[in-house]
Amino acid sequence: MAKMWAGRSEKETAPIADDFNTSIHFDCRMYRQDIMGSMAHAAMLGHCGILTPAESAALQDGLAGILSDLDEGTLTIDPTAEDIHMFVEQTLTERLGDVGKKLHTARSRNDQVALDLRLYLLDEVKEIRALTLGLLAAITEQAERYKATIMPGYTHLQRAQPITFGHHLMAYAMMLRRDIGRLDDAAARMNVSPIGCCALAGTSFPIDRVWEASQLGFPAVTSNSIDGVSDRDFCVEFLSACAVLMMHLSRLSEELVLWSSWEFHFIELDDAYTTGSSIMPQKKNPDMAELCRGKTGRVYGDLIALLTTLKGLPLAYNKDMQEDKEAVFDCVDTVKMCLRVFTPMIAAMKACTCNMYRAAQRGFLNATDLADYLTKKGLPFRAAYKIAGQLVAYCIEHTTVLEELPLTLLQQYSERFGEDVYAAIALTNCVTGRTSLGGTCAASVEAQIASVRDFLAGQAKAEA
Repeated sequence: MAKMWAGRSEKETAPIADDFNTSIHFDCRMYRQDIMGSMAHAAMLGHCGILTPAESAALQDGLAGILSDLDEGTLTIDPTAEDIHMFVEQTLTERLGDVGKKLHTARSRNDQVALDLRLYLLDEVKEIRALTLGLLAAITEQAERYKATIMPGYTHLQRAQPITFGHHLMAYAMMLRRDIGRLDDAAARMNVSPIGCCALAGTSFPIDRVWEASQLGFPAVTSNSIDGVSDRDFCVEFLSACAVLMMHLSRLSEELVLWSSWEFHFIELDDAYTTGSSIMPQKKNPDMAELCRGKTGRVYGDLIALLTTLKGLPLAYNKDMQEDKEAVFDCVDTVKMCLRVFTPMIAAMKACTCNMYRAAQRGFLNATDLADYLTKKGLPFRAAYKIAGQLVAYCIEHTTVLEELPLTLLQQYSERFGEDVYAAIALTNCVTGRTSLGGTCAASVEAQIASVRDFLAGQAKAEA
């Protein structure tokens, strides 16, 4: 394909340089955004009298035909084109002749690619956001199902205090709500049109940037033409939001891997989301969770790669910025893939409630409640804490649990113990007694679930 920028150079670029320079093999996925942007640009050129109405209409019709042919598969993208922008313009010129050459009036590939990338990411943010909402709904449903299921809560991966499985799951629900907020924030700053910035300094043509932006759904335009073509902070912000989202998926993945092991056996992952071993017939491997955990590193790498690419670039546009797309595209593909497998995996997960309860019981998770009991009876907390620790040591030595110790033994450690101690340290009461806002009692978990369901309902209503 002939170079659209030919004129300055006398010699042809070397084939190896062409291969190194080309981006068509990855930026071709933005063909729809490129064509829609060009249609709006052609409309603006006609609206402002830069082109005649007939020329503007011909360009828009020609671009619509190219889009239709690409969608239907009757036109294939030429892999020898430098990029998707050159392919579309070249194809338009082949179909329309000299009129097609007028499309690039008052425009540069610098503002064109910035526009395409913003349009592409705005579409992808919507899809990732919808997938995240689906996972949030699945987690909330499981939290409702297991809101009364007692399990150990951990600090330092050591059994700490009794909680409910529903409460634990709702912690991830809150994280996902913030992830959605971060995606929204990124989209809001992304939703600004750079078209009309041209190469870097604007144009002498009497264009209407605001009108063109409105045709594409942008509420505003960039205020500085150099900034409009030379920065990719909207990509960095998107990648950062995705990295945090993947970090949350990775943390939950780690817990799914632990919980599904025989050492814990707190959950059972559905066969549809596990694999077996080629040699060990007893194995049921949580490969989907492990892959999500592993793919988090890819998204982190995409973010760091783009930050590193941008960190030393002088203004305005530099060819280095072509490296932004592969990082962005890989992040988009990875995050969507993980969310698509994660949601049904969570929805099909089953809790082994008896194992969770036994682990909570054997972990002496009611030791704090035992100390609180003595404190409420008038003993200083540090003294009560010491007695509770001594009783735990006794239980370990004699292979028993606190709630099974006879009252006569308890009273050897403190005369303040009475029959009511057994109710105070019953695991169910330990959980229901934590009534502080955001705590693990049933009413608190139900309130958290209701809040998320209200949020999801509001999202569904907004989309309707």
